[in-house]
Amino acid sequence: MYAGTQVAARDDTDFQVWAQLGVNHICSDPPGDTRKWTAQDLIKHREKVESFGVTLDMVQLPLSSTPLEQCQSPNIMLGKSPERDREIEVICNLLRNLNKAGIPAAKYNLNIIGIPRTADRKGRGGSKNSSFEWSKADQKAKPGIAGVLSEDENWERIDYFLERVVPVAEEYKVRLACHPHDPYTPPGYRGVTRVLGTVEGLKKFVQMHESPYHGLNFCQGTVSEMLDSPGEEIYDVIRWFGKRNKIFNVHFRNIKGGKLDFYETFPDEGDVDMLKAARVYKEVRYKYMLMPDHVPHISGPNAQGVAFAYCYGYIQALIQAVNHDWKGKP
Repeated sequence: MYAGTQVAARDDTDFQVWAQLGVNHICSDPPGDTRKWTAQDLIKHREKVESFGVTLDMVQLPLSSTPLEQCQSPNIMLGKSPERDREIEVICNLLRNLNKAGIPAAKYNLNIIGIPRTADRKGRGGSKNSSFEWSKADQKAKPGIAGVLSEDENWERIDYFLERVVPVAEEYKVRLACHPHDPYTPPGYRGVTRVLGTVEGLKKFVQMHESPYHGLNFCQGTVSEMLDSPGEEIYDVIRWFGKRNKIFNVHFRNIKGGKLDFYETFPDEGDVDMLKAARVYKEVRYKYMLMPDHVPHISGPNAQGVAFAYCYGYIQALIQAVNHDWKGKP
């Protein structure tokens, strides 16, 4: 395993900085409309990334974490045919083009209501930390464009997508990494039961249309948000998915709190022992990126760059420590 990032490069100097920091693997998208990327667009982007000494491990499919109202491919989770069939075919063509371009993986979301959050909480030194407190949420918020959707309907739409896309991913050898629903919310919130917002739901998901190319963009922070006691429970969750080779990318972040009441933190100050977590990834032979995906909002002229650089260094140090401990083990 190795440090990675999915931060969008502001300009070419960001690629240089990542290479200088030893973050030599990234998830990064070519410019333009995702749905219209050609094989040549992807090849050109990969070659540009590689010119800085960085490997392009992954791109984002046109299924993002935004609410369906803002999604490029809304009809897949709206269950609306024939529009969803056209959107699925666009994704299948993208997978074929990724194969031609030599890009081995793609991440995606099967989201409906986005990422609900409540007001930021103050963190270390006055930082602003993303938070979700169910008691402070608008519990009577109206459904979005998907309306009221039963759990069975949600699963049917996911199954419809996987049935058509997983065989293409397997044929063209592109790993599909799905992000869990962030955060867990009680069934029926905004008309939706978030079936990928529980560990049991994620287990069901990865066992549907079984394939070595069907797995998770395992957001450790999001999965921690599903648990009553993340500092005790997360390690066995990592083991379950890791032993089955269902983890294709890791969003390596920490939280304080747990289900329905948490806030995001820097990796060294949350409730999860991140060194212990890194040891578990090593134990299950995880072999891809560990990356920060969210960071607290801090002060200064380059707040995001500094906060992420802190996390990259932290991850690099953990990997070095784990590899040192692992020497000599079978």
